Amino acid sequence: MWWLLAAATFIAAISTFITVRQQPATYQAKTTLMIGQFIEAPNPSSGEFFLAQQLASAYADITNRKPIREATMQALGLDQLPNYFARAIPDSLLIEIFVTDINPLRAQVVANELANQLILQSPGADLSSDQVRREFINGQLDDIQSKIVETQDEIASLQEKLGSLNSASEIQDTQTLITAQQQKLTTLQSTYATLLSNTEQGASNSLIVVEPADLPTAPVGPNKGLIVIIAAGIGFVLAAGAAYLLDYLDDTLKTPEDVKRVLDIPIIGFIGETRETEDGDGKLYVSDNPRSPVTEAYRTLRANLQFLSEAKQIKSILITSTSVGAGKTYVAANLSAVIAQGGKEVVLVDADLRKPRVHEVFNISNDFGLSNIFLNGLDVNKAIKSIKTEKIKLISSGNLPPNPAEILASEQMDKILADLENMADFVLIDSPPLIVSDALFLAAKVDGVLIVIQPGQSRKKAVHSMLEQFDRAGARVLGVVLNKIPRSSIIEYGGYYSSYYSANGKDSPTNMRVQLEKDQSGYLEKVQATIWKLLNRTDN
Repeated sequence: MWWLLAAATFIAAISTFITVRQQPATYQAKTTLMIGQFIEAPNPSSGEFFLAQQLASAYADITNRKPIREATMQALGLDQLPNYFARAIPDSLLIEIFVTDINPLRAQVVANELANQLILQSPGADLSSDQVRREFINGQLDDIQSKIVETQDEIASLQEKLGSLNSASEIQDTQTLITAQQQKLTTLQSTYATLLSNTEQGASNSLIVVEPADLPTAPVGPNKGLIVIIAAGIGFVLAAGAAYLLDYLDDTLKTPEDVKRVLDIPIIGFIGETRETEDGDGKLYVSDNPRSPVTEAYRTLRANLQFLSEAKQIKSILITSTSVGAGKTYVAANLSAVIAQGGKEVVLVDADLRKPRVHEVFNISNDFGLSNIFLNGLDVNKAIKSIKTEKIKLISSGNLPPNPAEILASEQMDKILADLENMADFVLIDSPPLIVSDALFLAAKVDGVLIVIQPGQSRKKAVHSMLEQFDRAGARVLGVVLNKIPRSSIIEYGGYYSSYYSANGKDSPTNMRVQLEKDQSGYLEKVQATIWKLLNRTDN
C-alpha cells in the first residue's frame, strides 16, 4: 500500500508543479492615505480623532466599490483593473490600497490613480480645486491675523497702563476699553477659525497621500514551492483516506488473524503465490520446484493432514472454496503430489462436474471419468488414470452430466468413495465452490473438508454462510488453507514456512524480495516516464 501513497503524492506534486510553473509572477504596489491634518495639529481632540477613524473605514469601503473603480479605469483608459483591495489600518487614520498585477508598472500606476480618484470624491477636493476662492480666503486670514495681533498688543498696552493709574474714573474707563478689546479679539479669532475650516489646512474630512506607490521590484507570488508541497500533502492525505476507507469497507479475509478471529477455524496451510499459471502443462509446481518455500508449504500442509488422519482416521478429504478463482484445483493437485512423494497412496478425484480443471493441470484427456461410472456403468478401477511421473491415481470428471448435483448426492457416490478409500491412503476430492450445492452433498460423505481461501478475495459473510451450511450437512471442517499469498506479503507469511530454503532457488525469500522490489520500482518507473512525457509536451 505504501507505493500507492507514494505514487499519489508524487503525481499530485508533479501535476501541480506543471500547472504553477506556467503561472507568471505577480507584483504588489501599495499607496497610503491619511484622513485630515491631525498629524500637524498641536492639540487634536479625541472626538475628532475618533471621527476620523470612522471616516477612514468609510473611505476604504468606497474605494472597493464601482464608482471609484470605473473612474480609475476611465482615467487610465483601461477596460479592466487588476485585483486590488483597500483597508483602514485599525486604530489609526491611515488607509492602504493594495494592487496586485503581473505587470509591476501597471500595479504602481493603478494604485496611485485609485488614491487620486478617492481624493477627488472627498469634500477636500473642492477646496483645493477652487483657486480664486482659496486665494480670497487666504487673504482674509492674513488680514484677520494682523488684526488679532494688533488687538492683542492693544490689550497688553491697556493692561500695562492700568497699573499706573490712581484715579478711580480713569481705572474704570481703562477696564472698559480692555473689555471691549477682548470682545473684539474673541470675534476676530472666531472669524479666523471659521475661515480656516474652509481651507485644506483646517479641513478634518479630507484625504492626503502620505506614501505613494513605488514600482515593485520583487514578486509576491505565486509561492510555487509551497503550493507544490501543499498539493503533495493533500494528495497523500486523500490517498491515505481513500486507502483507509477502502480497507474499512472491505469485508474480506486478508490475514491469518482475520481467519482466526472471524471463523475460529485452524489454519493448516499457507501457500504462496507463484508465477506459474494453473493451465495444464504436464508438470506440477511442487515437482518442478522441489526446494522452493511454496513446495515446503505444501509439505507442511501434508504433515498437518497426516497428524489429523492418525488422530481422527481421516482418509477422504474434500477440497472446496467460497468463490471461483481461489485456486482449490491447483491446491488439490499439488497436495496430491506431495502426499505421493511422501510414500502414501493417493487418489485425486475431480468431482467438479460443471467446470472440471484437474485434467488440464495434468495435461491428460478427459474422455472418461467419474460421470461415466454413473452414466455408463464404468468400473471404478477402469476409470482410474495413473500419473506415473507424480505417482498419483487420478479420476477425472469425464463427460459433463446434465444433473451433477443428483449424481454426487446419490448412494452410488458413497460406494465409489468407499472403494477408493480401500485402495488408497488418501482420497482427495476437488469439488465445485460453494456457490453451487454440489460441495454440500459431497461434504456430508467425506471424512473432512479443507476450505481454500485467497487473502483479500473471500468475504466474511460468504465464509460464515458456508460454515453454517456445513454444520447443517453434518460435515467436519478440518481447517483453512490460505492460498495465493501475495509476494508483497511473502516475507511476513514466511514465518509459517518451517523448512530449509535453497539459497539459489528462484522462489527463495531473498530472490522473492528482489523480484518484489523490481516489480514495484518498475511500476514507479512507468509513472515517472509518463510524467516526464507530460513535462516535455508542456515545454514544447
